Amino acid sequence: MSSDFQANNHSSHHLTSYAKWVRLASTAAITVAVLLVIIKAACWLYTGSAALLASLLDSVIDALASAINFFALRWATKPPDAKHRFGHGKAEAIAALVQSGFICGSALLLAMHGIDRMINPTIVTNLPVGMAAMGIAMVMTIALVAFQTLVISKTDSTAIRADRLHYQSDILMNLAILASLALTWYGWQAADAWFALAIACYMMFSVVAIARHAFSHLMDSELSADERQKIIDTINSKSTVRGFHDLRTRQSAGTRFVQMHIELDGHLPLTEAHAICHQLELDIEALFDHADVIIHQDVAQPTPSTQPN
Repeated sequence: MSSDFQANNHSSHHLTSYAKWVRLASTAAITVAVLLVIIKAACWLYTGSAALLASLLDSVIDALASAINFFALRWATKPPDAKHRFGHGKAEAIAALVQSGFICGSALLLAMHGIDRMINPTIVTNLPVGMAAMGIAMVMTIALVAFQTLVISKTDSTAIRADRLHYQSDILMNLAILASLALTWYGWQAADAWFALAIACYMMFSVVAIARHAFSHLMDSELSADERQKIIDTINSKSTVRGFHDLRTRQSAGTRFVQMHIELDGHLPLTEAHAICHQLELDIEALFDHADVIIHQDVAQPTPSTQPN
């Protein structure tokens, strides 16, 4: 079996596994989000709580964002084709960027509603129903976040990471709303509006993290310093490699792309030089769940350099 066939087979297997996990996560997110919207909508209509409206609005945004993820991930996990030689992984980052816009808009609407509640206070009713609903919502959200964490550990998906950030903020939001309803129960009616404003501020804060992560992938940012150092250490561990330069890295979906020039003894036979490059590619690929490594061979200069440009 040729090495090229083995590489293609490994890449296909990775993409299939990646697709399976991210699709399961996106399906679970939509299911949970829709159930939460139904529960919270009924309880908001029953209680009239601004804090519950905040949670309902956030769950509606979560459902829309998860739906975008659902379709974006099906596009992102398509194998490379003639027009997309590097695959379709950037669809994930685009979906995450769209999600940040949804969250920003919902946070602004929520802030406006909270201010209106301060100016025009409304009595919150049927508090036990609202508190029970938030308890159920919290259990469902914690279970979803735990599953998304498992998927991220297996795929490092940008879109699932962004989706998880939504639901992690939901856990804090649910705790805040429970506190708001409890304070309202004990007579502090203004707590409802204040907590709605606090939640809106937190949602705006989460937008920055989501947008920054997505933008980094769209702009082909380098891998982290730790990941680059692992690559450099692997190269420097090869006694036959005299030096290297033009190390370039980026990530798309679950694949790390690594390119570089290595310097070899100019008197090496072509087959030996090729074997050195091939082994180095395999060693770098072994550092990550999936990597696409391209190495160009150069003749070493009289004074070799072991530092990247």
